[in-house]
Amino acid sequence: MAGGDAVSGPGTGAAGQDVEPAAPERVLFPPTFSVSEIKNKQRRHFMFLRWKQQQRKEKLALKKKRRKEREALGDKAPPKAVPKTIENQRIYDETTVDPNDEEVAFDIANDEFAPYFNRQTVPKILITTSDRPRGRTVRFCEQLSTVIPNSHVYYRRGLALKRIIPQCIARDFTDLIVINEDRKIPNGLVLSHLPDGPTAHFRMSSVRLRKEIKRKGKEPTEHVPEVILNNFTTRLGHSIGRMFASLFPHDPQFIGRQVATFHNQRDYIFFRFHRYIFKSEKKVGIQELGPRFTLKLRSLQKGTFDSKFGEYEWIHKRREMDTSRRKFHL
Repeated sequence: MAGGDAVSGPGTGAAGQDVEPAAPERVLFPPTFSVSEIKNKQRRHFMFLRWKQQQRKEKLALKKKRRKEREALGDKAPPKAVPKTIENQRIYDETTVDPNDEEVAFDIANDEFAPYFNRQTVPKILITTSDRPRGRTVRFCEQLSTVIPNSHVYYRRGLALKRIIPQCIARDFTDLIVINEDRKIPNGLVLSHLPDGPTAHFRMSSVRLRKEIKRKGKEPTEHVPEVILNNFTTRLGHSIGRMFASLFPHDPQFIGRQVATFHNQRDYIFFRFHRYIFKSEKKVGIQELGPRFTLKLRSLQKGTFDSKFGEYEWIHKRREMDTSRRKFHL
């Protein structure tokens, strides 16, 4: 070579030493990768788990990058993007309750629950079951009676509800709760407000007794719990929320730190019973006491229970009402 210059090849350094070529970045899954193309079931499941793990790592890395950018920009950082959910894309319901509406205020002051909210009546609840209840349903009723103060558990013994309701009214009961079961599992709840109704019929699912709840707290005390009602926004939901509220006495005893929550989400009503745990002056935790269950409203009937001649205010009809995932009724 002219001038004695040495030409460095791809495998040599400036001083003539061997240098390994840079390894290309390994891509586990190309953009066109499809797990369904793998014929072997075990291999397909293994690759799917690896693909999910990679997706999770990429998501965490992007989240960390965005957080660093927001910290660097400070006050100039753009607002956080609000993710799209079924709840915030909900189709507007014309029956949504406006607290300042005079018509709504008039209906509230004159509905069947007005005597309770005007403190003219004290709740007294009768809890009963379907005929010949099994052990799981009996235990659920007993635990439910410890959640609702001034509630009493009696068994049907073959009596029809039409005969039970007059006896309840004569003994000053304000509400009747009937727990139905199918194949030894509680699957339905009928709630009738006495003496003039209304009556709500719910489908019950995801029932968990106290012994089936992990990390549960000690047995509940006899203190009157606080009641929390979430997301009952329509006229129908407002009626159901007032129905649940009328089961509990007026003045909660906050010293007991117990709270009963009815949370409505996508027309499913989740019930939870918790106790507050004050860890310090600034930190507060919650401890579930149980039981827990989920309700789905099937019908709302005027007056007390009457399966033949009762007048229904609302009935859930799947084919007509469940036309959109973003349409809710409560």
